[in-house]
Amino acid sequence: MPLRIYSPEGRGEDRLPGLIYFHGGGLVSGDLNTHDALCATLAHHAACRVVAVNYRLAPEWRYPAAHDDAFAAVLAIAANPSRWAIDPGRLGVGGDSAGGNLAATAAARARDAGVALVLQLLLCPALDPLGRTTSRAQLATGHLLEEATMARYWEFYREEGVTAEDARVAPLREKDFTKLPTTLIHTAEYDPLRDEGDMYAGALRRAGVDVRHTMHALLIHHFYGLGAVIPAGQAALLTVCAELRDTFAREALSIAN
Repeated sequence: MPLRIYSPEGRGEDRLPGLIYFHGGGLVSGDLNTHDALCATLAHHAACRVVAVNYRLAPEWRYPAAHDDAFAAVLAIAANPSRWAIDPGRLGVGGDSAGGNLAATAAARARDAGVALVLQLLLCPALDPLGRTTSRAQLATGHLLEEATMARYWEFYREEGVTAEDARVAPLREKDFTKLPTTLIHTAEYDPLRDEGDMYAGALRRAGVDVRHTMHALLIHHFYGLGAVIPAGQAALLTVCAELRDTFAREALSIAN
């Protein structure tokens, strides 16, 4: 599948921490170009190598296409990190919205397969296809991402025999949250997906996973891609990058010790 590699300026050959990134778009839209600026920003400000994955989209490709592509990318990169000039001890996954779903499910599958990831970065993640949460009810319309749109996305992607409660497509329904990697979650106050991120953070904490959850006041879904029109969104994205950089740095110290 097509990939796009991002490196901090002047460090294309250096061995760096790596972030395998899955774009948002409801598993129906989005591609390497729609998230080009975001991935470049993450690579530059977090001083890491970003490998953006152009997974298959619905409705042409329904479940499990996107989820299988995400996991296949993790397996391939983890098996040969030197090919990508990635430090094998500092490999993580990340994604926004539906891409956050792919990152979280890929992290769980990697854990079960014995593949070591050091972190997952989830930006406004969609963690339950038809989640019945307070934020989804209160923010169903008028806040960029709408409930009717999410329901339509699910109809395009779902396959017979797979329900919205299935942990294979709903990381929030996972039965075992233990031994997942350090998790960085960023949600927005006026995002219908806000409560899913909060609930996932709680489940991870109860399982003993290191979680850092930031809820950005007054912002909406996709704030990390709207910096040109919402200055606070750009500032929040820089906060995300700093946290990602610092987490990779801590992992380097842990390995050294």
